[in-house]
Amino acid sequence: MDIQYITDKKGHKSGVQLPMKDWEQIQKDLDELERLRNKKLFLTELAEAVEEMRQIKDGKKTARNAEDFINEL
Repeated sequence: MDIQYITDKKGHKSGVQLPMKDWEQIQKDLDELERLRNKKLFLTELAEAVEEMRQIKDGKKTARNAEDFINEL
């Protein structure tokens, strides 16, 4: 990656300049990371829902009515 740093008069780095090809790859990687985070969150919430249903089936938890469920959304 061909990175060029932008510095102020005192030599402190204040910015970065890089080729568009590298920037586009970074953007693509960030999009993929976000997709994976969303997938992980979905799977975690799904596992929680399955566990709640198991507890309801076993009589350890009381089921909510549909109105309460919809209001929670």
